[in-house]
Amino acid sequence: MRNAAPSHCLVLLATLLTIVACSDSNNSPPMQVPTVPNPNVSLPPDEGAINLLAQTFNLADVGYEQREFFLEGSATAFTNVNALNEDGQWQVTPGEQAFYRTRIVVYRPADPEDFNGNVLVEWLNVTAGFETPPSWGTGQLEMRRGGSVWIGVSAQLIGIEGAAGGPFPLYLKAVNPARYGSLVHPGDSFSYDMFSQVAQALRNPIGINPLEGLDVRHLIAYGESQSAGRLVTYINAIQPLYQTFDGFMVHSRGGGASSLAQEPQVAIPTPNGARIRTDTAVPVLTFETETDVLGLGFVAARQADTDLIRTWEVAGTAHGDYYTFVSGRDDAFGDPVFASVAEERSVLGFITCDRPMNNGPHHYVFNRAVRALNAWVEDGTLPPPSPQLALNDDQSDYLYDAVGNVRGGIRTPYVDAPSAVLLGDENTGGSFCRLFGSTRLFSPEEMASRYTDQTGFVVAVSAATEAAVDADFLLREDADAIITWAPSQWERQLQTP
Repeated sequence: MRNAAPSHCLVLLATLLTIVACSDSNNSPPMQVPTVPNPNVSLPPDEGAINLLAQTFNLADVGYEQREFFLEGSATAFTNVNALNEDGQWQVTPGEQAFYRTRIVVYRPADPEDFNGNVLVEWLNVTAGFETPPSWGTGQLEMRRGGSVWIGVSAQLIGIEGAAGGPFPLYLKAVNPARYGSLVHPGDSFSYDMFSQVAQALRNPIGINPLEGLDVRHLIAYGESQSAGRLVTYINAIQPLYQTFDGFMVHSRGGGASSLAQEPQVAIPTPNGARIRTDTAVPVLTFETETDVLGLGFVAARQADTDLIRTWEVAGTAHGDYYTFVSGRDDAFGDPVFASVAEERSVLGFITCDRPMNNGPHHYVFNRAVRALNAWVEDGTLPPPSPQLALNDDQSDYLYDAVGNVRGGIRTPYVDAPSAVLLGDENTGGSFCRLFGSTRLFSPEEMASRYTDQTGFVVAVSAATEAAVDADFLLREDADAIITWAPSQWERQLQTP
């Protein structure tokens, strides 16, 4: 474990004193909380290729390289000392231990001189029955552009062993049993400590160093959707014990947090509406789409910003969108074509929705969030505060503008100079379509009525884009791509040469 800063020490001391105070007997010895152990790090068998559905372009072409490592050791499950209430002030103590062997995937700059010192550690998502990296899928352009290392962690059982009745046999042991057959996962109750031990292997390596040759300054944890729920529990329960990470990106969480423990251990559920504890010692940025706030119930967990807590809510976005799962896999250099809005219903042939899925500005605002969190962790620069998405009085629905887009939230040209209605509403069709929102392009008549001609559209997009840059929710390089693409968007929608 790294040397804690003074504020970290105070949090850890307070936690330990509270645990001791809750002892059943005044004569009981103080309860000792161990440091995070160092796992043993090894290389995987030379059998086949690294398995992770991430990007389609060659990392070498963008100055990056990938590596994979196995980590093993004894992981700890946790039990709660106090009631797990909505305020997130959770106190836990180590419990049962079990052996594990898991893997991490490392994407790093090929030239160490390009490394910015930040290691972004993503808790891989297993909702589909196999592992996906949705935060990487959304923000990989900026992660690479800034020179960060990205690491995907196989933290949960399903990613390794699969799930009963899972629709796609793409979990590690099914895809490549020769390479991954030796992995061992004792169950998700141990996942939090496994995640901590990954951080320990990165910060204080013993033996094989997964980041050899790089000067690591900050570890920032990422998790999207289900993984975001696990990060909420990690922040509230585990981070105060060890201060393992220097910051957190809670990406598209719902209203709840993941259980502290689950079967076969005694289940320890957490409450709906759980907020981030306000005594966090490190920055926490929560990034929310329209789908998350109402469809997944984040509205129950909304909380005021502090100097170490920020929440961004982004208009025109969905929990899962076309860029994150389809087109962004090809986005090697930030070509303006990735600013386009199109009607697409299929996710790589796996899932087909009844209506075109959301193709909005999620990735561009998330790029800004990636850079903002890096700066917040590095030098304390606060991200700008976000307006909340506008809800009706009973919080049962959003308030909409004249064309049908949601009001409030972080504004971009996609909703303030729109070429479509972009929503995070519930789609229908194949599995997970309910999370993919929708896109309805304006007809040529609607475009002409709203903007008159191409020049009018480009002027409107440019003005709205510059407003988003001035509000500090779009990066200059992404704004330039949006403006560059605007004439092509007009031509495509009006079907002109």
